[in-house]
Amino acid sequence: MPLKPFAPEHGVEKKIFLLKPRGFCAGVVRAIDVVKIALDLYGPPVYVRKEIVHNKHVVEELRAAGAIFVEELDEVPEGARAIFSAHGVAPSVRQQARERRLELIDATCPLVTKVHLEASRFAREGYSIVLIGHKDHDEVIGTLGEVPDCSYLVETVEDVDRLELPNPARVRYLTQTTLSLDETRDIVGRLAQRFPLIQGPPAQDICYATQNRQMAVKAIAGHCDLLLVVGSQNSSNSKRLVEVAANFGVRAYLANDRTEVDPAWLEGVKNIGVTAGASAPEHLVRELIAFLRERGFRELEEIELVEEDVRFILPAELAASMP
Repeated sequence: MPLKPFAPEHGVEKKIFLLKPRGFCAGVVRAIDVVKIALDLYGPPVYVRKEIVHNKHVVEELRAAGAIFVEELDEVPEGARAIFSAHGVAPSVRQQARERRLELIDATCPLVTKVHLEASRFAREGYSIVLIGHKDHDEVIGTLGEVPDCSYLVETVEDVDRLELPNPARVRYLTQTTLSLDETRDIVGRLAQRFPLIQGPPAQDICYATQNRQMAVKAIAGHCDLLLVVGSQNSSNSKRLVEVAANFGVRAYLANDRTEVDPAWLEGVKNIGVTAGASAPEHLVRELIAFLRERGFRELEEIELVEEDVRFILPAELAASMP
């Protein structure tokens, strides 16, 4: 049921701008559904390599339902059923799964798979590949693992300045799907200066949901004193929303849920923006709204920048087992 705005009370000026789209993207919905359907079809235990999505509330809910989260596949009994997270894995991990005779279900987001396929194609064509991303992120680790011998990771413009490639005339770039549009634009611009013949993928790698949530923050930045982003600290796209707001001069904080919001953040604030990263459940947003209303933010306006209607089909190995 949609949130209903409160009518402003006499003398009350505090207002919430609730951004839409927010929260789950299609890749996250698909990944969570994969775990839930696997548990329903096969019963627990179902093993999941890494966090299925980067949100502690989602992980704890699935753990309570019978999912067992592991860091690496050697923690999974041979022949057991295992799920790859939405962030994707390197070919070496797939090989390990085959060696351990695991019943594998791949919940990699199709947009991440697109980047992996592009990396493999560029490598076959003899290009060096510059990957723009954050080195410790699960998605980046998987993408680098596709063609490690010809991939080069950059995180900043300064990294580009230090980059040495075997053939500057044959270079392609790819990006992590959850980056800041503005930061990536600067890095791509510097790459073009250093390597004039460089080209990117035919279609941008930064995913639609990441773009939409960042554009919504920009749209209300001039109207807010504070932005609260619901999301976990290891969620790249959630952290980027905080950075986007900060770049527009708006104080912004990332919080897993309402319990992490410091009431001191709200002092002197009249207009507050609320959004959620692509792996944050909607019920956490609603709980945060209730928390803010208790503190005088009685008026609510939902701002919808663009309507999202993206859905991904289930992995073939799971769909084949369904009635």
